[in-house]
Amino acid sequence: MIKNLVIVESPAKAKTIEGYLGKDFVVKSSFGHVRDLPKDNNAIDIQNGFKPTYVVSNDKREVVSQLRKLAKEAETVWLASDDDREGEAISWHLTEALNLNNAQTRRIVFREITKNAILNAISSPRGIDMDLVNAQQARRILDRLVGFELSPVLWKKIKTGLSAGRVQSVAVRLVVEREREIERFKAESSFKVTAAFNVEGKTLEAELPARFKSEEEAQAFLQKCIGATYTIENLEQKPLKRSPAPPFTTSTLQQEASRKLYFSVAQTMTVAQRLYEAGKISYMRTDSVNLSDEAKQGAASAIRNSYGEHFAKTRHFKTKSQSAQEAHEAIRPTDFSQMVASGDRNEQRLYELIWKRAIASQMADAEIEKTTATIGISTQPEKLVATGEVIKFEGFLKVYIESKDDDENQDDDVKGMLPPLSIGQIIALRQMLATQRYSRPAARYTEASLVKKLEEMGIGRPSTYAPTISTIQKRGYVEKDTREGKERPFQVLTLKDNSVTAQTKTEITGAEKAKLFPTDTAMVVNDFLVEHFPNVIDYSFTARVEAEFDEIAHGQKVWENMLDNFYQKFHSRIESSENISRADVSGARELGTDPNTGKKILAKLGKFGPYVQLGEENPETEEKPVYASLRKGQFIENLTLEDALELFKLPRIVGNFEDKDMIAAIGRFGPYIRHDSKFYSLPKTLDPLSVTPEEAIELIQAKRKADAEKLIKSFPENPDIQVLNGRFGPYISAGKKNVKIPKGKEPGELTLQECVELAEATPEKKGRGGFKKKTEPAAEKKTATKKAAATKEKKPAAKKATTAKKK
Repeated sequence: MIKNLVIVESPAKAKTIEGYLGKDFVVKSSFGHVRDLPKDNNAIDIQNGFKPTYVVSNDKREVVSQLRKLAKEAETVWLASDDDREGEAISWHLTEALNLNNAQTRRIVFREITKNAILNAISSPRGIDMDLVNAQQARRILDRLVGFELSPVLWKKIKTGLSAGRVQSVAVRLVVEREREIERFKAESSFKVTAAFNVEGKTLEAELPARFKSEEEAQAFLQKCIGATYTIENLEQKPLKRSPAPPFTTSTLQQEASRKLYFSVAQTMTVAQRLYEAGKISYMRTDSVNLSDEAKQGAASAIRNSYGEHFAKTRHFKTKSQSAQEAHEAIRPTDFSQMVASGDRNEQRLYELIWKRAIASQMADAEIEKTTATIGISTQPEKLVATGEVIKFEGFLKVYIESKDDDENQDDDVKGMLPPLSIGQIIALRQMLATQRYSRPAARYTEASLVKKLEEMGIGRPSTYAPTISTIQKRGYVEKDTREGKERPFQVLTLKDNSVTAQTKTEITGAEKAKLFPTDTAMVVNDFLVEHFPNVIDYSFTARVEAEFDEIAHGQKVWENMLDNFYQKFHSRIESSENISRADVSGARELGTDPNTGKKILAKLGKFGPYVQLGEENPETEEKPVYASLRKGQFIENLTLEDALELFKLPRIVGNFEDKDMIAAIGRFGPYIRHDSKFYSLPKTLDPLSVTPEEAIELIQAKRKADAEKLIKSFPENPDIQVLNGRFGPYISAGKKNVKIPKGKEPGELTLQECVELAEATPEKKGRGGFKKKTEPAAEKKTATKKAAATKEKKPAAKKATTAKKK
């Protein structure tokens, strides 16, 4: 007989909690949700108030069976899933799936996994909050209705396999609109004037507040400065105070971990989850910046011990968002005296970031003295300005400085100190520069800055940010990519030793690192949704729906009524979409005619992405069109005829090696060289249009060498079986199966029979929860890439392609 059964969401959390509760408690994990809507069309009974049908997931049947057995034996069952809507729904589903009765069931919540928090939760249980459950159900049902009804429309009108979602489609729209904004942007140049002066052996940097629109104006200004005397006309000293940022919410943690640690949004949440389950930080899904009194006291004590009394200042932050639950807390350490939380490098780095931000939020302002020097030019009325800062008291800056995104003003950074100056002082000019600078478009989104934008617009909630960012990439609407910039010339005019010289320099512009780019599919789908389903993809509408979920969670709105209001308008749009012509939404464009053949050139969206087509199929002559895939960064909507003609130069014969042609082409996974039926990916440094025979041969030989080093043993009588060297050590590749080699077995001495027996004893991999286990990228990946590349060369688009004629 079990006295107390505690059910939590994850095994890691169960292990931590079991250490805090005595022998009278057994702690088990439900491994997340145990029930969900079935994948068929019968999941929701729309006619009967959107009544959902839930089923126990196949991979959770065994878990439910074990928990049901333990629950029958237990005197009391404690449901301890997370303290949010998703967690409340998990507890409710467990109640239903395990047939629990109210008398034996207690719902407990905590925002951190510490002994005090767990014991406090046990001492103050409550019932299941059906308002929170209904808010979660409303979201799940609404998202299912949108996905199930809208996705088939996209299949019919654009291409199969597409999906749409209430939040994901809005996120895609933001990325698409930003890309078009950048495409339309026309950079304007201006000349920025800076000067360097010698002051008692030190350098004083100054600049002209205004910019010149043309080189002529900048040249005229510098010419007037020849022989001028420069005088300190005014010195202004002003005290400034800087206050710390509040402790982390889910969104701000994702942003700072991206800027400082280069984590993806998903990685941040995975690492934070591990820290939370180990009892090191408070709950990581929150939109509150509030800290408990206990946390503030812990922070103050740590600050006094480490930095002194005058560095501590208790602060109360209030969240701007109306939907934030102030009863919840910001993300913070559970013990401020603990500086080391984990032996894992990424866990420790994220913990330090959370610790510093939370500590800094309870520290005194930084006190800064800002000095502004105005420098007069004897030959003209314009003034140069130099600014410097002296930190009088570090305050929170001793611990933490918040980073900024690409498109944010960096002027808040603490500037250097000015050399000693006095009014009337004449200073000697070392040199003056007028540098051509170009205006920049809005920055492309990173994962974290897209989350920030969604949060600002009231779209999504802490639990939905990471899944949304992952979904739009998995579905092929958005790619996270690093792209090289282009070289651009700029002018620099230099005044030195009473003469002005001009020089042309070059800079790299447009380089991007880990930014989000829309695909052509995203462009076409977004335009279709904006035109025909404006309510689904409208920013304010999506934010209003989120607000309605909040109202349901607070018991202010009936969830069935909210769904009914949405569904009636949405469903009528779905029905009317039957009349939309597929040709109107395909995104296809006629680019012009080929000057050599006179045939029409079209740009289209196909099964494997965007492509260009030369000519039409002729059933009488059996002549087929020629196809070519678009290159990375090219879009159907702004592709030119010249761009298309370049694409038809591929595939091209690069040269001959070992009496066989080396052919350069672009496939589904990028540019490659094909030689003797094998495929070799081209690195970013090599262009398929200009790669030389020598470079191609070097690539082929390097790949052969790497493959030879990878192969430990092969069996001519069964080529599907190989013993290979992988990232994690030797393993057996048996067709599509990767098989572990038992300890004590020497990889090079394995027989074919042993390999076959080990492969047969290894079960087929099953995908769980949408996450695929990493496999060795050996024969399996090689075969897949080979097939894909072969498919691509023949078929870059929707139809079978013919090889382009040599030009």
